[in-house]
Amino acid sequence: MSSLFGKVETDVELNASAEQFFDMFCNRPHHVSNACSDKVQACALHEGDWGNHGSIVCWNYVHDGEPKVAKEVIEGIDRNNKSISYRVIDGDLMKDYKSFIFKIQVIPKSEGGGSIAHWTLEYEKLHHGIAHPETLLNLATQVSKDVDSHLIKGN
Repeated sequence: MSSLFGKVETDVELNASAEQFFDMFCNRPHHVSNACSDKVQACALHEGDWGNHGSIVCWNYVHDGEPKVAKEVIEGIDRNNKSISYRVIDGDLMKDYKSFIFKIQVIPKSEGGGSIAHWTLEYEKLHHGIAHPETLLNLATQVSKDVDSHLIKGN
């Protein structure tokens, strides 16, 4: 019997600095759609301030070809380690999951510049018939690559 709890992770190689990439997801997530409007249409602030713990943001995105919505609270920010975690509190993911957390940590590369975005998705499925969210992890990878290209162009 498999557990309803799960975790999937991936690393995405970036040309942008850890500071640039972290800043985009922490302080300017409403600009992510500028880099990949085919995947993320909008990120709106519902409560609090951009880049602050406890703030609530709402993402409009496309997953598996379908428009989706995720309302998330910024649960943790560690500016020194360039990590941020978002807990989903409402939206499409709550149809399949009891809890869902997106974590991003951006690690500077020691040589040659660039960085690595480490994504972790932690979740609890509502029942065993729900698939693990690998396609969502793939979406995070694609969005990361688009944001990286956008940052490198200096936009």
